[in-house]
Amino acid sequence: MKNLKRRLEEIGGNWADELIFVLWSDRTTLKVATGQTPFRLVYGAEAVIPSEVQVPTHRYANATEERNQVEMASSLDTIDEPRTSTQIRMATYKQTAAKSYNKNLRLRTLQVGDLVLRKVFLNTKNQSAGKFAYNWEGPYRIEGIVGNGAYKLETMDGEAVPRSWNIIHLKKYYVRGSRCRTQKFHL
Repeated sequence: MKNLKRRLEEIGGNWADELIFVLWSDRTTLKVATGQTPFRLVYGAEAVIPSEVQVPTHRYANATEERNQVEMASSLDTIDEPRTSTQIRMATYKQTAAKSYNKNLRLRTLQVGDLVLRKVFLNTKNQSAGKFAYNWEGPYRIEGIVGNGAYKLETMDGEAVPRSWNIIHLKKYYVRGSRCRTQKFHL
């Protein structure tokens, strides 16, 4: 997509003429995640690029119609092996990307009875307050744990708050002078 966008921005109004070449180059370029070209994953063989036709290479110069048919049939019969290795490589690539993304992730957990503040959203924000409006509202008490990172809340009067709330929209609330643990969270 980056290639497509960059090339089409360079061309300007003649993007329709250039689109074919950009798509062809995308289909014949090795992808990092798969280690294969999309063309090879579909057809089981490497594509003949237009420059090979203009300046014939050994592969193109020695190609015949019959030989091409035999090689294509052979490639399609053995295409499962590259596809399987590509699936394994993609799984490894996804694990590496997830590990890199999650290395700085800090898990936060809340327990029933903890006091929290809830993030104020645009649809519930007091519009007349302008930029000085509160970003957090509450405090609320954790009534129950719904799932991994989702909590049911109740007001300080014991009234249930509708729907469950994800932890990314909650922040622990500490009361000064009480025996609560003091801990700082940077959100």
